[in-house]
Amino acid sequence: METYDLFAAARSGTLADLPPPALSVEALTVRNAAGHTPLHAIARHGGLASLPPGLLTPDLLAMRNDSGYTVLHQAAIGGHLDQIPKELITREAMLQGSNAGYTVLHSAAAQGILSQVPPAILNETVYELRTLVGNTLLHEAAEQGTLDQLPDGALTRSRLRSRNMAGETVYHAAALNGHLGQIPAELMTEQDLLAQTTAGDTAIQAAAISGHLAQVPSEFLTAKALSHKSKSGYTAIHAAAETGQLDKLPVSVLSRELLLTRNDFGDTPLHAAAYEGHLDQLPPEFLSEELLGSRNYEGATVVMTAVQRGHAAQVPEELRPKPPREHCAGSSRA
Repeated sequence: METYDLFAAARSGTLADLPPPALSVEALTVRNAAGHTPLHAIARHGGLASLPPGLLTPDLLAMRNDSGYTVLHQAAIGGHLDQIPKELITREAMLQGSNAGYTVLHSAAAQGILSQVPPAILNETVYELRTLVGNTLLHEAAEQGTLDQLPDGALTRSRLRSRNMAGETVYHAAALNGHLGQIPAELMTEQDLLAQTTAGDTAIQAAAISGHLAQVPSEFLTAKALSHKSKSGYTAIHAAAETGQLDKLPVSVLSRELLLTRNDFGDTPLHAAAYEGHLDQLPPEFLSEELLGSRNYEGATVVMTAVQRGHAAQVPEELRPKPPREHCAGSSRA
């Protein structure tokens, strides 16, 4: 009897070319070393519509691989819940969790396909479901950038303020992953963006560290917000200097005091900018002898840091170290 590689057929989308006997329940439920079956792969790659009518059952959809992901999980991860008969998408089925506590609904939220879930399932308690690390559906959507694809009314201030085990709100998750712009402005306040994780990080620090400060509304980029220190002594202004985002800050917020903020090593944002080559993002008035001469706890000045890192050209010429004068030896007569 001829055998077929159903995993390959699922990936290539050629299931429809196979004879019906190749798509038997027995063939579809053979497990590989990870407990994954062809049916899992077919669900993920959008091939469920090619299966014989009536083949899918609640038990088949609930079949788990070794990570605890069901066939229904895989359909959600691939964005193909709409290929499953509506009568099989029940609350009980959607609440099945993986070994890490990810329900089918978490997977659907991450992929931005909650619209494929019957509305009756999406009640208040569903949005409070948590994985083993404490992530809600909105945390997953914030990480994957699908907040703007959630059903109307899904985003509320209370849900956005929900914290996971690390103390991260949905604002933190969105900021760190570059999706803060998907949260409506009316649901964003200074309090939300300055809320701290268990490590003391704010959403503004998360945006700065990951290079997404431009997504933070300018009215929230204050000296207070930029100079807040996490428990490790790190600030958003240091992160902006390191990642080349000083030019994303309102010029009005820059000041001598802000640029002399020190981290636990005594480095100022100026040291960070000098190290990474971003001093050229600062207005000329902040490239003064006083500021560029500031020292960290090891005695290194901003100028020394820029020169050692090959960025001397960003230091005003009059403040650059002068090259040593050549010694001209006198000639003697015999």
